[in-house]
Amino acid sequence: MILDRHDRINTTEIAARLRGLQAGETGFPTAEIDKFVDLMQVYEGAMYEISTKLDILDGEFQVRFEHNPIHHLERRLKSVNSIIGKLERKNLPVSVESIKDHLFDVAGIRVICNYRDDVYSVSNYLSGQSDIQVLRVKDYIKNPKQNGYRSLHVIYSVPVFLSSGAYYTPVEVQFRTVAMDYWASLEHALRYKADLPDARFAEHSQTLLDCARSLQNVEAQMQNIHRDINGAPQSEQTPESKANGIKD
Repeated sequence: MILDRHDRINTTEIAARLRGLQAGETGFPTAEIDKFVDLMQVYEGAMYEISTKLDILDGEFQVRFEHNPIHHLERRLKSVNSIIGKLERKNLPVSVESIKDHLFDVAGIRVICNYRDDVYSVSNYLSGQSDIQVLRVKDYIKNPKQNGYRSLHVIYSVPVFLSSGAYYTPVEVQFRTVAMDYWASLEHALRYKADLPDARFAEHSQTLLDCARSLQNVEAQMQNIHRDINGAPQSEQTPESKANGIKD
């Protein structure tokens, strides 16, 4: 199942939004607006290319192993405000070239898998496809963040074929299990709960950290049962970069 966090790109709306931002002395120069709209179409194309590849892999697993590794997918493009805000936080020029050179998460996909084996199997099969480059890998499953966050982040570069040729475009893909995902959703809600007293925030943060550790143990036990009764591939291997990588 694929869940979109946005409707298909509306180029007229994006252009109008950019012109509206200019009235407030921010946003893209007039000459950049058409280029920005074109770029967003390319990012959307890259996002759909990756999600199609994932859907095909999920179907192959069902045919070969009678097991669907992907519970569901979520897709999203960064909004105009989010893109401009990130450029400004990085003290970068607000321009199309800045986006191309410095932002690698404009197009994003979240892949929710059933088991940790599925996370690594799907990510490695995707990484091994000949037309894809792996630009960066951050494995927060084997190396969780201090707050307990676990997920596998991979930035892929995939060709988008337009009338003028192929354009390799980055897409950030986050792989996680169902348990990792609902934990991350609750932690995200807590982090942005601005009116929560400090003591209550600290209490909930510690509880979530304890829950993350408990979930990790429960997932390991359930995965062992799954391995015993299902013939799907087993993997603990983190995808490797096939390119020079990117800087944070």
